[in-house]
Amino acid sequence: MTTSGLRPLVAGNWKMNGSRSMVQNLVGDLVSKSRANPFVVAEVLICPPATYLTAATEMTEGSDILVGAQDCHEATSGAHTGDISAGMLADCGARYVILGHSERRVDHGEPSEKVAAKAVAALKAELIPIICVGETLAERDAGKTLSVVEAQLEASLPADAIADRLVIAYEPVWAIGTGRTPSSADVEAVHAHLRRLLGAWFEDGHQVRLLYGGSVKPQNAAELLSLPEVNGALVGGASLKADDFWAIAAAAR
Repeated sequence: MTTSGLRPLVAGNWKMNGSRSMVQNLVGDLVSKSRANPFVVAEVLICPPATYLTAATEMTEGSDILVGAQDCHEATSGAHTGDISAGMLADCGARYVILGHSERRVDHGEPSEKVAAKAVAALKAELIPIICVGETLAERDAGKTLSVVEAQLEASLPADAIADRLVIAYEPVWAIGTGRTPSSADVEAVHAHLRRLLGAWFEDGHQVRLLYGGSVKPQNAAELLSLPEVNGALVGGASLKADDFWAIAAAAR
């Protein structure tokens, strides 16, 4: 278990990557590894594109591998061409949904208030939202990291959130996909700040899992996952290789 006594969560964000053959091979390998290693502490989650949710759910049935989605719309239904509701994702077998990832905030101009609305929709559909926060390199260099993540978190949280139905992921924007990671001291400081905020805002804030994301790989996973208040990882590129992703999951204690 992590230092705060929470079961670690290691989530793989496939982003816009995948194919039917990739699902067959990658998910098949992960299920095999899970069954061969039943004592891995971490809860293991894969978040493929929505087009492959049903296939991934079917392949993971009866295993310890969970399936989640990468985004949802805040409405339950209606005239929203190209969008997918939280209920639809749940109907396809999703248990979690990533919300507010920097690639959604930047590429689609999503403000934190929209992230909060999506989180409300996710909770209504009985999905667990993984809400992402993180600073840009310019904000980091200006010494604004803590104020930026605090503002994002406060505006992104649904009003009716409870600890066991909420996950927060700290992903410094400048570290995503770059191979660069903050120092352990930097990660520890941000996670400690987030924990203090959650403790002030929620009676059971100490029970919210805090993930670190941003160029997590087998080589740095053990160090990152051993830090105080780091309760798991949100993994990008390394989640597309079964051996790498499983090595990260196995590093969680």
